[in-house]
Amino acid sequence: MSKPVRVTVWNEFRHEKDSSHAASQIYPDGMHAPIAAWLRQQGMDVATATLDEPEHGLTQELLDKTDVLIWWGHLAHGEVCDEIVDRVQLRVLSGMGLVVLHSGHHSKIFRRLMGTTGHLKWREADERERIWVVEPGHPIAAGIDRFIELDRVEMYGERFDIPAPDTLVFISWFEGGNVFRSGCCWNRGRGRIFYFRPGHESFPHFHNEQILRVISNAVNWAVADNPGFDDVANERESLEPIGAKD
Repeated sequence: MSKPVRVTVWNEFRHEKDSSHAASQIYPDGMHAPIAAWLRQQGMDVATATLDEPEHGLTQELLDKTDVLIWWGHLAHGEVCDEIVDRVQLRVLSGMGLVVLHSGHHSKIFRRLMGTTGHLKWREADERERIWVVEPGHPIAAGIDRFIELDRVEMYGERFDIPAPDTLVFISWFEGGNVFRSGCCWNRGRGRIFYFRPGHESFPHFHNEQILRVISNAVNWAVADNPGFDDVANERESLEPIGAKD
């Protein structure tokens, strides 16, 4: 029997500690808690880590044992130490998957791996969103119908400053008329990266089974074998004989 996928769910965990914020009622144990619980139900080996732990909870030992890292941040992107960002980046390039959620588009690690600002348009108007499946055959869309509909969301709109995705799985339409590339895949080195838009802290999106299903699908996709690049810098032995030079 193959070993279970090892996942670490990283959450900034600041909004939920503020008793005046809606997140404290929706996610009393943190936004990472329902995600971790769902992934455990899928048979995965799940750890959690948060910003205010030593080394932000992302020790080298933990990352070395992580197949896929899930990332949610918002208020405190700038508080994430560059040393930890370097550590995560190297693990992604060497094969660890990365799933970035919602406002993680402005995280240091996402911007580093994308090489762009991650800027986008946004609006808080509690509007409706339809997340349309545009690649129904993709593993991340498994078990999802034509679209996921969310009644109340924070709008994210184009232009989203990212490199063109290797695969675009979802596009969102919003009640106010905006559209957004809301489910994007990339390869970086040996690692696979997926960005997924839902997850505003004031709404119970991480209690929605369809959203959670996309996240677990993304984990399974991101952990799949990816041959990536050859780590050896120098090719010392030639494949063919090299003729003598005069």
